Amino acid sequence: MRAVALATGLLLAATATAAAGCAADAVDEPDGATAARPAARTSTLPLWRQPPDKPPGPAPAPVVGDRRSFALREVARGLRQPNQLVARPGDDRLYVVEQRGVVRVLGAGGAVRDEPFLDLRARTRALGEQGLLSLAFADEGRTAVVLHTTRRGGHSRVLAIPAGEHRAALDRARTLLAVRQPFENHKGGTVLVDERGRVVVGLGDGGSAFDPGQRAQDPRTQLGKLLRRGLDGRWEVVATGLRNPFRMSFDRETGRLWLGDVGQDRVEEVDALFLPETGAPVPNLGWAAYEGDLPLGRKRLASRAQLTWPVASYRHRDGHCSVTGGFVSRGPRLDALRGRYVFGDFCRGTMWSLDAAGAEDPARLDLRREAERLPGLVSFGEDGRGELYALTIDGVVHRLVAPGSGAQGRR
Repeated sequence: MRAVALATGLLLAATATAAAGCAADAVDEPDGATAARPAARTSTLPLWRQPPDKPPGPAPAPVVGDRRSFALREVARGLRQPNQLVARPGDDRLYVVEQRGVVRVLGAGGAVRDEPFLDLRARTRALGEQGLLSLAFADEGRTAVVLHTTRRGGHSRVLAIPAGEHRAALDRARTLLAVRQPFENHKGGTVLVDERGRVVVGLGDGGSAFDPGQRAQDPRTQLGKLLRRGLDGRWEVVATGLRNPFRMSFDRETGRLWLGDVGQDRVEEVDALFLPETGAPVPNLGWAAYEGDLPLGRKRLASRAQLTWPVASYRHRDGHCSVTGGFVSRGPRLDALRGRYVFGDFCRGTMWSLDAAGAEDPARLDLRREAERLPGLVSFGEDGRGELYALTIDGVVHRLVAPGSGAQGRR
């Protein structure tokens, strides 16, 4: 199916993000899964291989040219399979999540502190797409919220952990969310905290390939959904129809959520939406009835009325395989990137940017291919000032700087 495993070899096999972009071997539909109005001559085929029963969506926005909005300057190296970089309110240091279960602290000059801020290795293990996936800070930095998979079974957990100045108190951790996982892949990958202090989590569809249980469109499961924890402690679904939202972020100026939803074997997509308040209609991002704008066989679509199409997407061509969602640049130093959403592809390392205003007015999208390229691009990050960073799975952290600033040196 996907050529990504062959194209990237052992690097993909050893990392969560690589696997996030890889589809497992094709599987038939489970017992009891039936297609809508199946044609007699194709009724023995799995649903995803049958002729589509839905029209295609809007054509993806074209790349209108190349752009040099930034250069890359190395900040730190020697990290072990880093997959996220986050800031903490009131703290100039940066926190790097390593998939193996450790959170490291970057100090001045990119120095990596020896003692970890959090060590979760006894509770998780880095296996394919499993491990410690994400960190966010709540309560003005006093609480670390993490998303990880359990050491046994690979099930999803969200923990709230009291955060001291130098170390999180894992012995006082509370479980906020526990979700059973049917397969080893598609764990999602990002936990966020919104402007009201509510925790937001993106979960994948449960794994395998082509969503065999049709969980992303099933309102009875939390898989394939965006979930938000209210201040009363209750979880609610705020978006449905996701395959594997590995990286997502809030625009610090508008509050709009931007996410990269990793595709199956044809399309990678970027979505942008305001999360609904309780009781409002819930947006449906379409998977597995659609992969990006392309209809997929006769997979059911729970709510066509709230179908939300990608803001941008790209095909699996020229070695591209797995979208890495990014950030809308709001920092003071990058004039050429300000107000633009930057994202990339893990395998090829291509990076693009688009005008964030295009989420409301497609005529303003201005999708451009950036000059810089970073193979193994596993995540973007943002510091407290809104300056952006890019991480590679081989352990290097880069800061996005103004063009002409050079790609060498420390911050």
